[in-house]
Amino acid sequence: MTVDALTDVAGVRVGHATRAGDGWLTGTTVVLAPEGGAVAAVDVRGGGPGTKETDALDPRNLVQRVDAIVLTGGSAYGLDAASGVMAWLEEQGRGVRVGPDPLHVVPVVPAACVFDLGRGGTFRARPDASTGRAAVEAAAISGPGVRVREGCVGAGTGAVVGQLKGGIGTASIVLESGITVAALVVANAAGSATDPETGVLYGELLQGGRAKYPDPKVHEAAGQRLTETTAKNTPPPLNTTLAVVATDATLTKAQAQKLAGTAHDGIARAVRPVHLLNDGDTVFTLATGTRPLDAQNPLALNEVLAAGAETVTRAIVRAVRAAEPVEGPGGTWPSYEELYGRR
Repeated sequence: MTVDALTDVAGVRVGHATRAGDGWLTGTTVVLAPEGGAVAAVDVRGGGPGTKETDALDPRNLVQRVDAIVLTGGSAYGLDAASGVMAWLEEQGRGVRVGPDPLHVVPVVPAACVFDLGRGGTFRARPDASTGRAAVEAAAISGPGVRVREGCVGAGTGAVVGQLKGGIGTASIVLESGITVAALVVANAAGSATDPETGVLYGELLQGGRAKYPDPKVHEAAGQRLTETTAKNTPPPLNTTLAVVATDATLTKAQAQKLAGTAHDGIARAVRPVHLLNDGDTVFTLATGTRPLDAQNPLALNEVLAAGAETVTRAIVRAVRAAEPVEGPGGTWPSYEELYGRR
Protein backbone atom coordinates (compact mmCIF):
# COMPACT_ATOMS: atom_id res chain seq x y z
CA MET A 1 0.00 0.00 0.00
CA THR A 2 1.40 3.39 -0.98
CA VAL A 3 0.78 6.72 0.78
CA ASP A 4 1.66 9.03 -2.15
CA ALA A 5 4.78 10.30 -0.40
CA LEU A 6 8.57 10.14 -0.45
CA THR A 7 8.37 7.34 2.09
CA ASP A 8 6.88 5.05 -0.57
CA VAL A 9 10.52 4.43 -1.55
CA ALA A 10 11.33 1.61 0.87
CA GLY A 11 13.71 2.60 3.64
CA VAL A 12 13.47 6.35 3.11
CA ARG A 13 12.24 8.30 6.13
CA VAL A 14 11.31 11.94 6.66
CA GLY A 15 11.44 14.02 9.84
CA HIS A 16 10.43 17.61 10.53
CA ALA A 17 11.43 20.06 13.26
CA THR A 18 9.17 23.14 13.38
CA ARG A 19 9.43 26.45 15.23
CA ALA A 20 6.48 28.86 15.05
CA GLY A 21 5.35 31.67 17.34
CA ASP A 22 7.22 34.19 19.51
CA GLY A 23 9.05 35.56 16.48
CA TRP A 24 9.74 32.14 14.90
CA LEU A 25 8.44 30.85 11.58
CA THR A 26 10.99 28.36 10.33
CA GLY A 27 12.18 24.79 10.60
CA THR A 28 14.19 21.91 9.18
CA THR A 29 13.30 18.75 7.29
CA VAL A 30 15.61 15.72 7.07
CA VAL A 31 15.38 12.93 4.52
CA LEU A 32 17.08 9.89 6.03
CA ALA A 33 18.36 7.20 3.66
CA PRO A 34 18.21 3.48 4.50
CA GLU A 35 21.08 1.89 6.44
CA GLY A 36 24.09 1.83 4.13
CA GLY A 37 23.06 5.05 2.45
CA ALA A 38 21.91 5.80 -1.07
CA VAL A 39 23.50 6.99 -4.30
CA ALA A 40 22.95 10.75 -4.43
CA ALA A 41 23.25 13.66 -6.84
CA VAL A 42 22.21 17.30 -7.11
CA ASP A 43 21.35 19.91 -9.72
CA VAL A 44 21.23 23.63 -8.86
CA ARG A 45 19.41 25.99 -11.23
CA GLY A 46 18.60 29.07 -9.16
CA GLY A 47 20.85 32.12 -9.16
CA GLY A 48 21.04 32.47 -5.37
CA PRO A 49 21.58 29.02 -3.85
CA GLY A 50 22.56 28.29 -0.28
CA THR A 51 24.03 24.79 -0.08
CA LYS A 52 26.48 22.54 1.77
CA GLU A 53 28.44 19.47 0.57
CA THR A 54 26.98 19.58 -2.93
CA ASP A 55 30.44 19.25 -4.52
CA ALA A 56 30.75 15.80 -2.94
CA LEU A 57 27.83 14.64 -5.11
CA ASP A 58 29.60 15.37 -8.40
CA PRO A 59 29.91 12.04 -10.28
CA ARG A 60 33.63 12.74 -10.75
CA ASN A 61 34.25 12.81 -7.00
CA LEU A 62 34.90 10.14 -4.37
CA VAL A 63 31.75 9.92 -2.27
CA GLN A 64 29.29 7.41 -3.70
CA ARG A 65 26.52 7.26 -1.08
CA VAL A 66 25.06 9.57 1.55
CA ASP A 67 22.97 8.87 4.63
CA ALA A 68 20.85 12.01 4.86
CA ILE A 69 19.84 15.21 3.09
CA VAL A 70 18.91 18.36 4.98
CA LEU A 71 16.40 20.94 3.79
CA THR A 72 16.21 23.94 6.09
CA GLY A 73 14.91 27.41 6.63
CA GLY A 74 17.09 30.22 7.91
CA SER A 75 18.90 31.03 4.67
CA ALA A 76 22.67 30.40 4.91
CA TYR A 77 22.50 30.59 8.71
CA GLY A 78 20.17 27.59 8.73
CA LEU A 79 22.76 25.35 7.10
CA ASP A 80 24.11 24.91 10.63
CA ALA A 81 21.25 22.40 11.04
CA ALA A 82 23.35 19.91 9.07
CA SER A 83 25.88 19.83 11.94
CA GLY A 84 23.27 18.33 14.24
CA VAL A 85 22.46 15.67 11.65
CA MET A 86 26.15 14.87 11.22
CA ALA A 87 26.58 14.44 14.97
CA TRP A 88 23.62 12.05 15.16
CA LEU A 89 24.88 9.99 12.20
CA GLU A 90 28.35 9.76 13.74
CA GLU A 91 26.81 8.37 16.92
CA GLN A 92 25.15 5.68 14.79
CA GLY A 93 28.44 4.87 13.04
CA ARG A 94 26.99 6.00 9.71
CA GLY A 95 29.14 7.83 7.18
CA VAL A 96 32.26 7.47 5.06
CA ARG A 97 34.67 5.20 6.93
CA VAL A 98 38.06 6.88 7.32
CA GLY A 99 39.91 4.67 9.82
CA PRO A 100 40.37 1.13 11.14
CA ASP A 101 37.69 1.57 13.79
CA PRO A 102 34.14 1.16 12.41
CA LEU A 103 33.19 4.28 14.36
CA HIS A 104 35.79 6.35 12.52
CA VAL A 105 33.36 7.84 10.03
CA VAL A 106 32.70 11.21 8.44
CA PRO A 107 29.02 11.60 7.55
CA VAL A 108 28.53 13.48 4.29
CA VAL A 109 25.30 15.45 4.71
CA PRO A 110 24.33 17.58 1.71
CA ALA A 111 22.07 20.47 2.65
CA ALA A 112 20.22 23.36 1.08
CA CYS A 113 18.33 26.28 2.59
CA VAL A 114 15.36 28.48 1.82
CA PHE A 115 15.05 32.16 2.67
CA ASP A 116 12.53 32.77 5.45
CA LEU A 117 14.46 35.21 7.63
CA GLY A 118 12.19 37.55 9.57
CA ARG A 119 8.94 36.00 8.40
CA GLY A 120 8.02 35.18 11.98
CA GLY A 121 8.97 38.67 13.11
CA THR A 122 12.48 38.02 14.47
CA PHE A 123 15.35 38.06 11.99
CA ARG A 124 17.64 35.98 14.22
CA ALA A 125 15.09 33.19 14.74
CA ARG A 126 16.53 30.45 12.54
CA PRO A 127 17.38 26.74 12.69
CA ASP A 128 20.63 25.55 14.25
CA ALA A 129 22.33 22.24 15.00
CA SER A 130 19.71 21.34 17.61
CA THR A 131 16.94 21.83 15.05
CA GLY A 132 18.70 19.50 12.63
CA ARG A 133 19.16 16.89 15.33
CA ALA A 134 15.48 17.06 16.26
CA ALA A 135 14.50 16.55 12.61
CA VAL A 136 16.77 13.54 12.04
CA GLU A 137 15.63 11.96 15.30
CA ALA A 138 12.02 12.41 14.17
CA ALA A 139 12.89 10.70 10.89
CA ALA A 140 14.66 7.83 12.67
CA ILE A 141 11.75 6.98 14.94
CA SER A 142 9.12 7.17 12.18
CA GLY A 143 7.84 3.86 10.89
CA PRO A 144 8.47 2.54 7.39
CA GLY A 145 6.15 3.82 4.68
CA VAL A 146 4.33 6.29 6.92
CA ARG A 147 2.52 9.38 5.70
CA VAL A 148 4.55 12.58 5.60
CA ARG A 149 3.15 15.76 7.13
CA GLU A 150 2.61 18.45 4.54
CA GLY A 151 2.03 22.19 4.61
CA CYS A 152 3.61 24.56 7.11
CA VAL A 153 5.99 22.15 8.80
CA GLY A 154 9.75 21.66 8.87
CA ALA A 155 11.59 23.60 6.18
CA GLY A 156 8.22 24.70 4.80
CA THR A 157 7.12 26.49 7.98
CA GLY A 158 8.05 29.95 6.72
CA ALA A 159 7.82 29.22 3.00
CA VAL A 160 6.06 31.61 0.62
CA VAL A 161 5.13 31.09 -3.05
CA GLY A 162 4.68 34.43 -4.78
CA GLN A 163 2.06 36.19 -2.66
CA LEU A 164 0.71 33.00 -1.12
CA LYS A 165 1.81 30.85 1.80
CA GLY A 166 3.94 27.91 0.71
CA GLY A 167 5.09 24.79 2.48
CA ILE A 168 6.02 21.12 2.19
CA GLY A 169 4.42 18.76 -0.32
CA THR A 170 5.14 15.22 -1.42
CA ALA A 171 3.97 12.72 -4.04
CA SER A 172 4.92 9.34 -5.54
CA ILE A 173 4.28 7.07 -8.50
CA VAL A 174 4.83 3.35 -9.09
CA LEU A 175 5.83 2.66 -12.69
CA GLU A 176 4.75 -0.34 -14.75
CA SER A 177 8.24 -1.74 -14.21
CA GLY A 178 7.56 -1.78 -10.46
CA ILE A 179 10.06 1.03 -9.81
CA THR A 180 8.90 3.70 -7.36
CA VAL A 181 9.74 7.38 -7.90
CA ALA A 182 8.77 9.99 -5.31
CA ALA A 183 9.41 13.63 -4.49
CA LEU A 184 9.33 15.92 -1.48
CA VAL A 185 9.35 19.67 -2.16
CA VAL A 186 9.78 22.82 -0.10
CA ALA A 187 7.72 25.29 -2.16
CA ASN A 188 9.18 28.74 -1.47
CA ALA A 189 9.34 30.48 -4.85
CA ALA A 190 9.69 34.07 -5.97
CA GLY A 191 7.43 33.16 -8.88
CA SER A 192 3.73 32.38 -8.65
CA ALA A 193 1.98 29.02 -8.53
CA THR A 194 -1.27 30.47 -9.90
CA ASP A 195 -2.39 31.74 -13.29
CA PRO A 196 -3.04 35.49 -12.83
CA GLU A 197 -5.95 35.45 -15.27
CA THR A 198 -7.95 32.64 -13.66
CA GLY A 199 -6.41 31.72 -10.30
CA VAL A 200 -5.99 28.08 -11.30
CA LEU A 201 -2.81 26.38 -10.09
CA TYR A 202 -0.32 25.97 -12.94
CA GLY A 203 0.57 22.50 -11.73
CA GLU A 204 -3.03 21.32 -11.95
CA LEU A 205 -3.32 22.35 -15.59
CA LEU A 206 -0.95 19.49 -16.44
CA GLN A 207 -2.60 16.79 -14.36
CA GLY A 208 -4.91 15.15 -16.86
CA GLY A 209 -7.93 17.44 -16.62
CA ARG A 210 -7.94 17.65 -12.81
CA ALA A 211 -7.80 21.44 -12.82
CA LYS A 212 -10.86 23.21 -11.46
CA TYR A 213 -11.10 26.83 -12.51
CA PRO A 214 -12.23 29.17 -9.72
CA ASP A 215 -15.37 31.24 -10.11
CA PRO A 216 -14.41 34.61 -11.66
CA LYS A 217 -15.92 36.49 -8.72
CA VAL A 218 -13.91 34.38 -6.28
CA HIS A 219 -10.77 35.09 -8.29
CA GLU A 220 -11.48 38.82 -8.30
CA ALA A 221 -11.94 38.84 -4.53
CA ALA A 222 -8.74 36.83 -4.09
CA GLY A 223 -6.83 39.34 -6.21
CA GLN A 224 -8.05 42.23 -4.10
CA ARG A 225 -7.06 40.45 -0.90
CA LEU A 226 -3.58 39.67 -2.25
CA THR A 227 -3.07 43.28 -3.32
CA GLU A 228 -3.90 44.42 0.20
CA THR A 229 -1.67 41.91 1.98
CA THR A 230 1.26 42.32 -0.39
CA ALA A 231 1.34 46.06 0.29
CA LYS A 232 1.84 45.31 4.00
CA ASN A 233 4.70 42.84 3.56
CA THR A 234 8.23 44.21 3.56
CA PRO A 235 10.65 41.23 3.50
CA PRO A 236 12.71 41.07 0.29
CA PRO A 237 11.61 38.58 -2.40
CA LEU A 238 14.43 36.14 -1.74
CA ASN A 239 13.15 32.61 -2.24
CA THR A 240 14.09 29.07 -3.16
CA THR A 241 12.31 25.85 -4.10
CA LEU A 242 14.02 22.70 -2.84
CA ALA A 243 13.25 19.10 -3.74
CA VAL A 244 14.40 15.59 -2.98
CA VAL A 245 13.50 13.00 -5.61
CA ALA A 246 13.98 9.40 -4.45
CA THR A 247 13.70 6.11 -6.28
CA ASP A 248 14.33 2.45 -5.54
CA ALA A 249 15.92 2.05 -8.98
CA THR A 250 19.59 1.13 -9.27
CA LEU A 251 21.28 4.27 -10.63
CA THR A 252 24.85 5.42 -11.08
CA LYS A 253 25.79 8.85 -9.77
CA ALA A 254 25.67 10.16 -13.35
CA GLN A 255 22.17 8.76 -13.85
CA ALA A 256 21.09 10.20 -10.51
CA GLN A 257 22.41 13.60 -11.59
CA LYS A 258 20.43 13.36 -14.83
CA LEU A 259 17.32 12.65 -12.76
CA ALA A 260 17.99 15.74 -10.63
CA GLY A 261 18.28 17.86 -13.76
CA THR A 262 15.09 16.68 -15.43
CA ALA A 263 13.19 16.94 -12.13
CA HIS A 264 13.66 20.71 -12.35
CA ASP A 265 11.14 20.59 -15.20
CA GLY A 266 8.58 19.73 -12.54
CA ILE A 267 9.26 23.05 -10.81
CA ALA A 268 8.97 24.94 -14.09
CA ARG A 269 5.54 23.38 -14.76
CA ALA A 270 4.17 24.50 -11.39
CA VAL A 271 5.85 27.88 -10.80
CA ARG A 272 6.31 30.86 -13.15
CA PRO A 273 8.80 32.44 -13.50
CA VAL A 274 11.38 30.02 -12.13
CA HIS A 275 15.16 29.76 -11.59
CA LEU A 276 15.55 33.51 -11.12
CA LEU A 277 18.59 35.26 -9.65
CA ASN A 278 16.80 35.57 -6.32
CA ASP A 279 15.86 31.87 -6.30
CA GLY A 280 18.19 29.10 -5.19
CA ASP A 281 16.27 26.23 -6.77
CA THR A 282 18.00 22.95 -5.91
CA VAL A 283 17.00 19.33 -6.55
CA PHE A 284 18.67 16.38 -4.80
CA THR A 285 18.19 12.76 -5.83
CA LEU A 286 18.52 9.53 -3.87
CA ALA A 287 18.63 6.05 -5.43
CA THR A 288 18.39 3.14 -3.00
CA GLY A 289 19.22 0.55 -5.68
CA THR A 290 16.83 -2.28 -4.88
CA ARG A 291 15.30 -2.50 -8.37
CA PRO A 292 17.66 -2.72 -11.38
CA LEU A 293 16.80 -1.00 -14.64
CA ASP A 294 16.05 -3.21 -17.63
CA ALA A 295 19.55 -4.03 -18.92
CA GLN A 296 18.12 -4.85 -22.37
CA ASN A 297 16.62 -1.39 -22.79
CA PRO A 298 19.14 1.45 -23.19
CA LEU A 299 16.33 3.97 -22.62
CA ALA A 300 14.98 2.37 -19.45
CA LEU A 301 15.99 5.44 -17.45
CA ASN A 302 13.53 7.61 -19.40
CA GLU A 303 10.46 6.54 -17.45
CA VAL A 304 12.24 7.35 -14.19
CA LEU A 305 13.23 10.78 -15.51
CA ALA A 306 9.67 11.58 -16.58
CA ALA A 307 8.25 10.39 -13.27
CA GLY A 308 10.69 12.56 -11.32
CA ALA A 309 9.41 15.73 -13.00
CA GLU A 310 5.79 14.63 -12.62
CA THR A 311 6.07 13.95 -8.90
CA VAL A 312 7.80 17.29 -8.29
CA THR A 313 4.91 19.13 -9.98
CA ARG A 314 2.34 17.22 -7.94
CA ALA A 315 4.29 17.82 -4.74
CA ILE A 316 4.30 21.59 -5.34
CA VAL A 317 0.53 21.56 -5.90
CA ARG A 318 0.05 19.63 -2.68
CA ALA A 319 2.37 22.00 -0.79
CA VAL A 320 0.38 25.05 -1.86
CA ARG A 321 -2.96 23.37 -1.13
CA ALA A 322 -1.81 22.10 2.28
CA ALA A 323 -0.43 25.46 3.41
CA GLU A 324 -2.23 27.41 6.12
CA PRO A 325 -2.48 31.23 6.18
CA VAL A 326 -0.11 33.25 8.33
CA GLU A 327 -0.68 36.69 9.80
CA GLY A 328 1.90 37.99 12.22
CA PRO A 329 4.61 40.57 12.91
CA GLY A 330 6.70 39.30 10.00
CA GLY A 331 3.98 39.60 7.37
CA THR A 332 0.64 38.31 6.11
CA TRP A 333 0.37 35.48 3.61
CA PRO A 334 -3.04 34.03 2.75
CA SER A 335 -3.27 30.39 1.72
CA TYR A 336 -4.57 29.24 -1.63
CA GLU A 337 -7.45 27.28 -0.14
CA GLU A 338 -8.39 30.19 2.12
CA LEU A 339 -8.87 32.33 -0.99
CA TYR A 340 -10.23 29.80 -3.45
CA GLY A 341 -11.63 26.97 -1.35
CA ARG A 342 -10.85 23.27 -1.52
CA ARG A 343 -10.89 21.44 -4.82
